[in-house]
Amino acid sequence: MADQNNKKVVKVYDTEQDVAVSLAKYVADLSAKFAKERGSFTVVLSGGYLIDNIRKLTEPPYVDSVEWSKWHVFWVDERVVPRNHVDSNYKLAFDGFLSKVPIPAGQVYAINDALSAEGAAEDYQTVLKHLVDTGVLAKSSVTGFPKFDLMLLGMGPDGHVASLFPGHPLLKENVKWVTHIMDSPKLPPQRITFTFPVINSSAYIAMVVCGPGEVDAVYKALGKTANPELLPVQRVTPEEELRWFLDKVAASKLQE
Repeated sequence: MADQNNKKVVKVYDTEQDVAVSLAKYVADLSAKFAKERGSFTVVLSGGYLIDNIRKLTEPPYVDSVEWSKWHVFWVDERVVPRNHVDSNYKLAFDGFLSKVPIPAGQVYAINDALSAEGAAEDYQTVLKHLVDTGVLAKSSVTGFPKFDLMLLGMGPDGHVASLFPGHPLLKENVKWVTHIMDSPKLPPQRITFTFPVINSSAYIAMVVCGPGEVDAVYKALGKTANPELLPVQRVTPEEELRWFLDKVAASKLQE
């Protein structure tokens, strides 16, 4: 299923294992493309089960063939907790992915966990601006916001992406690159998050949803029934392509 108007592709796979295999190839192909074109590959990770979904990148052939030295890794959102805390998206990614591939440590951009939520958001935006100034991170010619090569995103049962939740005022933030939230409806309450202008200035976004938890949200986002109030995930429109990776369970209501 493809919609060329807004460059949206929806792929449904039999199992999560099939999703993981296809996702690894997709990421590896984009890594090769951007490493060749730009000399670097800027990748944004998220939390949840996304890290498990990209596990095939840590196995042959990809662990040996991907140019890991070109990778620069970021987070679309992070919980304001120490990096070794069970709720840390950094810890999740390190344990399941980053510790298994040779990306240079200086090219992995975790938030400063010594700062407050507001301070951490401002600090992370400063880091991004420096990387734009030095050419590591591209800049969108359309919006002027940073243009990441690939964002690997998941979605919550309520349709939230990053730490941008339904009905929350931060959905309307259109100036800041990175902002903070003190009242996340999902614990822990203090987080930092990329804003929609940054998310939508990305070149490519993979939206990865597997299992039964988000069946209703997938149907609301992709089904034929009009949804009067857009879910946050429905606001995701990158500059090149949005590709959904679904297993049959997550897509079950679409099949009805």
